[in-house]
Amino acid sequence: MRRIVPRVLPDGELRNVQPFHVMIKGLETAILCRDDEDYDVFVKYIAICARRKNVIVVIYTVVSNHCHVAVLALTQSDANAFAQELKKMFSQWFRSKYQEAKVLRGVDSKAICLDNEWYVRNALAYIPRNALDNGCAVHEYPWSGYKAMFSKAPNHENTIRVSSLTKRDTQTLMHTRDRLTDVSWLLDSGYHLIPGSFCDTDYLEQAFNRDTAFFLKTIGSLNAAEMQEKLVDAPSRMLPDSEFFKVVEDTSKRWFNQEIAAIPLEKKLRMMTYIWRTRKTTVPQLSRAFGLDHETVSKALKRAPLGQVSF
Repeated sequence: MRRIVPRVLPDGELRNVQPFHVMIKGLETAILCRDDEDYDVFVKYIAICARRKNVIVVIYTVVSNHCHVAVLALTQSDANAFAQELKKMFSQWFRSKYQEAKVLRGVDSKAICLDNEWYVRNALAYIPRNALDNGCAVHEYPWSGYKAMFSKAPNHENTIRVSSLTKRDTQTLMHTRDRLTDVSWLLDSGYHLIPGSFCDTDYLEQAFNRDTAFFLKTIGSLNAAEMQEKLVDAPSRMLPDSEFFKVVEDTSKRWFNQEIAAIPLEKKLRMMTYIWRTRKTTVPQLSRAFGLDHETVSKALKRAPLGQVSF
């Protein structure tokens, strides 16, 4: 499979993009989506925020207290910006509808670069599998992009083009003041956004060699606990040095096929900024793991552009 691919981004530019897993998660006791309207709005905000922040949605699943989205982005900062924008936009919706702000204080957002084929395939399978958290079969869950995958061209009968909506209808149905006259998105007869009209189904399908059985087998055999740890729990928890050092060492071997002690300073700094953005850590811990003094680490983190992750 090709992990990094050329795509036309929402801003119209053709660029090489790479996959990221984005997670928005509330507290264990916080219900972010309380009714079908909340789910519908969350899905529409995924599309709107992707357009705003210049990323492409591959697949998503929204459940009661969290969502998972795979996006193709030019940079780590673009993926981060999408996560933050989605959190901000839904928070505003939630506060306006329920007049509750404290519930959203515990909402976390993370964008993790899927930096090898194993991560890509397992993340793309893990995302629709989250439908099980809402007690629903993966293929029946309505708030997921699963049904768009490996399907024929969408039937345009009884659909509504978002681009044809009036300004008032855009605000009513899409819950935004954004001008959406240039999008190819479609609404079904219930005014729900059709996932096949805004998801890059081709990326997921080529990741599974365009084999539906391969995709379904991966979903069925997935170690959900392992993916939960790698994509959700670990990035939000500060690890002890012994475990953190192993993460750094494993990343160095994936990126450069070398142990961390053997790579030059330039590569160390490049990898360190990625670790800084995707893991909960500190300057002293980074200094210990990368064998660099505090001043070098601090300066590197301050001047590091939030740019493309390079391998």
